Amino acid sequence: MITGQDIVVVGLQPWDISIGSNCKNIATELAKHNRVLYINPSLDRSTFFKGRHDEKVQFRVDVMKGRKDGLVRITENLWCLYPKQMIESINWIQFKGIHDILNKRNNRKIANDIRGAMNRIGMRRITLFNDQNMVRCFYMKEFLNPDVFIYYIRDNLSSIPYFQKHAMQMEEQLIRQADVVATNSEFLANYARTFNPNAKMVGQGCDFSMYCEPVNIEVANDLKSIKGPVIGYTGFLTSVRLDIELLESLARRNPQWSLVLVGPEDDSFKKSELHRMPNVYFLGNKAPETLPSYIKGFDVAINPQALNEVTMGNYPRKIDEYLAVGKPVVATHTPFMDYFKEYTYLAKSLEDYEQKITKAIIENDAMKEKARRDFALTHTWEENVKMISELIEPFLLTIVQK
Repeated sequence: MITGQDIVVVGLQPWDISIGSNCKNIATELAKHNRVLYINPSLDRSTFFKGRHDEKVQFRVDVMKGRKDGLVRITENLWCLYPKQMIESINWIQFKGIHDILNKRNNRKIANDIRGAMNRIGMRRITLFNDQNMVRCFYMKEFLNPDVFIYYIRDNLSSIPYFQKHAMQMEEQLIRQADVVATNSEFLANYARTFNPNAKMVGQGCDFSMYCEPVNIEVANDLKSIKGPVIGYTGFLTSVRLDIELLESLARRNPQWSLVLVGPEDDSFKKSELHRMPNVYFLGNKAPETLPSYIKGFDVAINPQALNEVTMGNYPRKIDEYLAVGKPVVATHTPFMDYFKEYTYLAKSLEDYEQKITKAIIENDAMKEKARRDFALTHTWEENVKMISELIEPFLLTIVQK
């Protein structure tokens, strides 16, 4: 485990995000033995106009206007920076040359704010950890001059329209620039090795501090009145990752099951037929610390992923969360899910889902529950960051020897 280093973390997800975040968990774990500066994505002009009444946007505006300090201390060794300079929204620009010029200008603004925060903390020589912020932090290696640059890949974003315009080509260049690339799946590691041989799968961590022995977890109150068997899902309900048609068919063909969906919805889910089905229950977004009490109320937990470039190689950490409560899991069979094949039921079709859910209910017992939980608890953020540290350490050693 690396210790005593100064680390700047840049990523796509803000610190005040309402759902789980790999980047936040990794930063928190790194901060146990190092000083860490976590950079929130800068407020762009489009978000400013569209979300000016959102309290998170209002906080960033207060920082910009000097009414609040953008450098917030989270723990003894962890700081979060809300950049004070607004950047321009430029993804709509088609011409690469113009986009690059304006993007470098945006990057310079962000880098100036980062250097200011580094000076306040007393950081001089840093390790730069980039969690797929491939556009707005494309020039950070040039502007911040880190001793070590590690690029982290947790998703294949190539099928998302926003990233197709400029970002994916820029990610290839960042992978080439990086001293080392860490990924959370072998699928993504193979992709990264196309551009950089120093790419390695480090797996995934999960915060199990809220996942006590299942017998000590009480079922959430708003689940208690729902008739079983309960087939449940927790997480962001988005058509980018989830197969809405599969969910609709499961609910329609199996009225004896209650399909419970816990999490915020995108527009596709809000407009779906699921909202008009009597055996489908949307329970809304819940605080992360309450999720074990919802999973505890499921008879079977599911991950009905759509098969696309985003999901083919990603590590769905909700699987570890489900298994940590001992629940039988039925999930779409993607290449990466073979990693979990001994502890989950993997399905390739609607009929397969129906059969596997029925089988999961029938076969469940205390021994299987314990085996699932024991397996999940090996995937801690501490172990994950240890693997990341092993990738960084040789480069830090080389710098010391010089």
